[in-house]
Amino acid sequence: MARVFSDREKELVRLLQDDIPLTPAPFADIAAAAGMTEAEVLAKMKEWLADGTIRRFGAMVRHQRLGYKANAMSAWNVPDDRAEEVGRAFAGSAEVSHCYQRPRAANWSYNVFAMIHAATREECDRVAAELSRQVGIDDYELLFSSREFKKISMRYFVE
Repeated sequence: MARVFSDREKELVRLLQDDIPLTPAPFADIAAAAGMTEAEVLAKMKEWLADGTIRRFGAMVRHQRLGYKANAMSAWNVPDDRAEEVGRAFAGSAEVSHCYQRPRAANWSYNVFAMIHAATREECDRVAAELSRQVGIDDYELLFSSREFKKISMRYFVE
């Protein structure tokens, strides 16, 4: 069943999906803009996290500005009964920004994918080799990014 949001909650969602203010009290600033107190904003965010309305709250770092010029989507052929374990191991790596399990395709045996960020292609290779050693799986491919076409977060309640 779809959740019904009040007008105030919709405004809070709109504010939370924008860049977080780079101020000493960003949630107080968001609260002021939403007509709420900081405590109300934090309580609402905790409620939404607890009930699954939102899965996570995080920051997106512009990795290229930090010197991470190489990106590789690693595709792994992981036994289905180990996908959860291997996915958690990959997700725990500082060089991995996101990790997914997907169904195998007819001509594609890979089912676990992890995006690796590093300063160079060689460093991506090293990270993948280390992940391979860590989980004991050596059937993988690295698909290096050559161009970024779009990178934005989803937007909700946009009028």
